Amino acid sequence: MRDDLEILLTNDDGIDSPGLRALADALAAVADVTVVAPADDQSAVGRSLSHEVDVLEHDLGYAVAGTPADCVVAGLGALAPDPDLVVSGCNRGANLGEYVLGRSGTISAAVEAAFFDVPAIATSMYVPAGDLAYTEVEVTLENYAHAVDATTYLCTHALDAGVFEATDYLNLNAPIAPSADATCPPLELTRPSKRYEMDAAREGERIHLRDRVWERMEPETLPDPAGTDRRAVVEGRISLSALTAPHTTSHHDALERLVGEFPEPTLDA
Repeated sequence: MRDDLEILLTNDDGIDSPGLRALADALAAVADVTVVAPADDQSAVGRSLSHEVDVLEHDLGYAVAGTPADCVVAGLGALAPDPDLVVSGCNRGANLGEYVLGRSGTISAAVEAAFFDVPAIATSMYVPAGDLAYTEVEVTLENYAHAVDATTYLCTHALDAGVFEATDYLNLNAPIAPSADATCPPLELTRPSKRYEMDAAREGERIHLRDRVWERMEPETLPDPAGTDRRAVVEGRISLSALTAPHTTSHHDALERLVGEFPEPTLDA
């Protein structure tokens, strides 16, 4: 473990969220941590970016009146340049599957860091709601213990292990911990689930958008195959996916033919 490890910590739930506090407290024991986080909840804003933002000092660090991407740019550019690692989280709620990679503010902060060539870890905690509305589930600081333990482990080992020579950022999702001293579940290397079940229903002048992915989250009925992030978390393990941020292109024969057949410009007589 590095003696001089420096971490920029952000999130999308806001600087006063318990998940960020839990990570800040734990990581402070192993690193020099600078918190640059949104002043309020910025969930599901993706990589939205502002041209300028206000920043206020906070007992944890800096509160930015902006998005998670704003926080990473502000942090790396002005408030905490040259960290070894960016950590985003811990999010209240899981970030699972391919479709959340561009939607989640938590993950988007890690992606933003990757474009700065700074390794990053996005950390989230799965909150099973059952028959309750998601917002009605009570979550305490202690419930983040599994996510905090796994994230701390990765922060202190991944850089020296050469993990980021082959990946840009890690997406970690942990089950909710029943108590602070509960035995940490195993860590499983996974791939993001391809499942996508968004739909919409119109009622007069209002359209309701619903994410049906969360309606089947019991191990016995879960359609996601083994090896996916969703199955690992629902079955009680910690999911870890290694991801790359820049979009890449590949050779495409059909598209190459289509481009070649594009009509040549003609000169007016």
